[in-house]
Amino acid sequence: VFLLILMRNIHSLKNTSQFREVYEQGRSYANSLLVVYILAQDGETGNGHIPEQRLGISVSKKVGNSVVRHRITRIIRESFRSLRPGLPQDCSIVVVARPRAKDRSFSDICDAMRYLCKKLNSYTSPEKMI
Repeated sequence: VFLLILMRNIHSLKNTSQFREVYEQGRSYANSLLVVYILAQDGETGNGHIPEQRLGISVSKKVGNSVVRHRITRIIRESFRSLRPGLPQDCSIVVVARPRAKDRSFSDICDAMRYLCKKLNSYTSPEKMI
């Protein structure tokens, strides 16, 4: 099962309404480079629903030009891929890059993601909070 989690593609949030739902109903955690929003799903959709993690990445033009924004997006996606086994299985996560992330190295951004993922591990699905 562990290998299947690592091998699956990363499901992404596609439209504005999905991002807005996570922004409005989820919890946020931040540091100087990134802001992470997480919204745990209740998992009661039935009909063989398979829990999945969904990732949305937002890097605005304030961070830099297209090349810089895509570089940061790739770094965030790769760090998420390495951290996803330790995250709640049925959740939506939005990562927002701050302008200070522009000049940071791969390891700096990965460390920032790792720090925030440790913080959001305390926020789990409603069933586990009881």
